[in-house]
Amino acid sequence: MRALRADITTLDVDAVVTAANEGLLGGGGVDGAVHRAAGPELLAACRKLGGCPTGEARITPGFRLRARFVIHAVGPVWRGGTAGEPGLLASAYRSSLALLRAAGGASIAFPAISTGIYGYPSEQAVRIAVVTLREDLVAHGPIEVVFACFDDHTLALYEKELAG
Repeated sequence: MRALRADITTLDVDAVVTAANEGLLGGGGVDGAVHRAAGPELLAACRKLGGCPTGEARITPGFRLRARFVIHAVGPVWRGGTAGEPGLLASAYRSSLALLRAAGGASIAFPAISTGIYGYPSEQAVRIAVVTLREDLVAHGPIEVVFACFDDHTLALYEKELAG
């Protein structure tokens, strides 16, 4: 696992993960960027999926992206940490890896799911992401994982967590 400051839409990996909403119909932040870069075909494919519950993920082709697939992970909205948010966030990460494996992929790039408009505290979200993915990789085998960070602050959080 490694972290880098990057535009997730430009990465050459088997799958990029987008922090989606339950409707899977695009939005702001990373989800909007992925939809714009992948082209209108992505929205059409998402409409056919009929949404996705929080804590789960869905997969579509990558269309105009370098990545073969887009994995749409629905993380929780932060409600103070007492509404099952940690478990739902961890589940979104595990579901993403399961979909990648089922599709035959070996590399994936994640954004910091739920830390944008959903308000999840970044330090807690980063810790959950790293711990959850480490456990999954030990249990199910290696996958190249990249944490694509939008800013230097998020990159520093991932670098600290990965080092510890």
